[in-house]
Amino acid sequence: MGWLFYTDGRVKSYADEKAEITRLCTFEGDTRKAELVKACKVGSTWYAAARVTNRDGTSVEDATYVTDPDGSITFGAVFLTAYDDGCWGYKNMEESAGSNESRAPLSLLALLSELRDPESYAQDWRQRCRDWASIPDYDEGDKIKLAKPVTLTDGSTCQIVTATHYRRGRQKRRCYRIEETGGLVRLSKATLAGSELLSSAKGAASPVLAEYLAGRE
Repeated sequence: MGWLFYTDGRVKSYADEKAEITRLCTFEGDTRKAELVKACKVGSTWYAAARVTNRDGTSVEDATYVTDPDGSITFGAVFLTAYDDGCWGYKNMEESAGSNESRAPLSLLALLSELRDPESYAQDWRQRCRDWASIPDYDEGDKIKLAKPVTLTDGSTCQIVTATHYRRGRQKRRCYRIEETGGLVRLSKATLAGSELLSSAKGAASPVLAEYLAGRE
């Protein structure tokens, strides 16, 4: 399925988006019905868990999912979203389609029914979501060894860094001090995958940033 954009301006806010995701995950046919269990937005992508039940109360039989004890199945869905010239649009896919976007929170994955095929695209998608969730969120002052050296824009590399921050106006933004040079660098969360905590130095202030700035005065 391709992208679908709404030109009537019905979706303008986070609340509008969530209401539309809820509507898209809700249906009732002659034999089955579905309802949204949970929806989470990460970046511009919505992740949803939708439960399917039979209207006559019998257990749902499905080739992809193992039926839950209450007779239902709950599947995961991914909604890519974007605004184009003020118009909101989405592209949706079920988890077994193998979406590249795989940052669904663990709380949502816990709601999904077990999969029959351990080698399925859905199983791979769930594992990639778990891998993303397992990337550490380091504290101020933590000294970190990256899984592999990162090449910077000037061609140099770094592998051991210390978590710190800088301020832009009222915003506090995470950055890292390079052990080898003392310079500061921004790193994406994906860069921290497989990293190792060498030492921890929690603190409300930013001693490493203070040291860095003192050296420039």
